Amino acid sequence: MCVCVCVCVCVQVELELKSQVLLFAELLGHLPGHMDGHQHVHVLPGVREVFARVLSDFGVLYTRIPVERGLRSCPWLAPPLHCFYTLVEQDALDAAPVFSRHGIRWPDVYLGLTTMGQNMSVSNVRRALLLAMDKPPCSSSPHRVLTAELMVHPGYPSLPGRGGCGEGPDEFSCSPDRQRELEVLSDPSLLELYAQEEVQLCSFRDL
Repeated sequence: MCVCVCVCVCVQVELELKSQVLLFAELLGHLPGHMDGHQHVHVLPGVREVFARVLSDFGVLYTRIPVERGLRSCPWLAPPLHCFYTLVEQDALDAAPVFSRHGIRWPDVYLGLTTMGQNMSVSNVRRALLLAMDKPPCSSSPHRVLTAELMVHPGYPSLPGRGGCGEGPDEFSCSPDRQRELEVLSDPSLLELYAQEEVQLCSFRDL
C-alpha cells in the first residue's frame, strides 16, 4: 500500500511540474532558466528524483541547493526555525548528487536562510556573503569565478484571502517582513557592499 501511494504521489508531482513549466512557456514565450520549490520542497526525498528528471527533460539547467555556510552559528535564529533549516540543508546535500546525475547545476554558494524576513539587514547580508566567499560548502562549478544565489522575498504584505496557491496567502506572504526585505534590498549601502566586495549582479541566464 505504501509503495502504491508513493508512486501515485510521484506521478502527481511530475504532472504538476510539467504543467507549470508548460504554462510558464506559454505565458512568457520561453522555458525557465531556473527552477526550485516553495519551502525547498524540491530537495525532499522522492520529490528530488522526479524534479531532476523533469528539469532534465525540459533542458532547465539550474536549480537551488539551499546549503548556507555559517547557518549553525546563527544565534538569532529561533530553535524551531534553526532545526527546520538544518533538515533542509541535509536534504539539499542528499539531493546534490541526484541533480548532478541529470546535468543540473546550481550556484557555488547559497545565501538566504540566515537573512530572511526580519533577519534581513545589510550587516547580515555582509556576514553571509563574506562567509560564503571564504569557502563554498557545496559547489557544482569548476570555474574560478564564484557564483552565489541570494534568496529574497521582496514585496508588500498580501491581503488576507487574496493570492496564494488556491488556498490563500501563507503567513509569511502576509507578513511585513517582505517589505523589510524590499527596503534592505533598496538600501544604497547594500550596493556599496556589492561594489566593495566586487559583486556583480546577474541572472541565471548570464551564467
